[in-house]
Amino acid sequence: MNELKRGQLEIKNSKLQVFDNKYADRDYEITITNSEFTCLCPKTGYPDFAVIEITYIPDKYCLELKSFKLFINKYRDRGIFHEEAVNEVLDALVGVLRPRFMRIQGDFNPRGNVHTVVRAEYKAPG
Repeated sequence: MNELKRGQLEIKNSKLQVFDNKYADRDYEITITNSEFTCLCPKTGYPDFAVIEITYIPDKYCLELKSFKLFINKYRDRGIFHEEAVNEVLDALVGVLRPRFMRIQGDFNPRGNVHTVVRAEYKAPG
């Protein structure tokens, strides 16, 4: 039987975590860059590689980075289109953070001589 290793289990069981924003009374930006994002093409199964950049203005919470690292690695063996991956990450982060603003950009390495950049944004109502 193929047993999962410790790191694989941590990734599989990971949940995004947050911590209280001590400066919720002011607007400031946080930028997080993941230069090793990987997923699989849902049509061919070939690997896709990207730099994912997240910029957000927190409200009550900030993102705990180890939980993000584990969360983002859930995509590495998953077949998903670039557009879906970026929007799904945005939805997941907005769901736990409820930021004032968030922008995510996925800059995917060229494949077949085609370069894709996907940007998605969220703005809190009001």
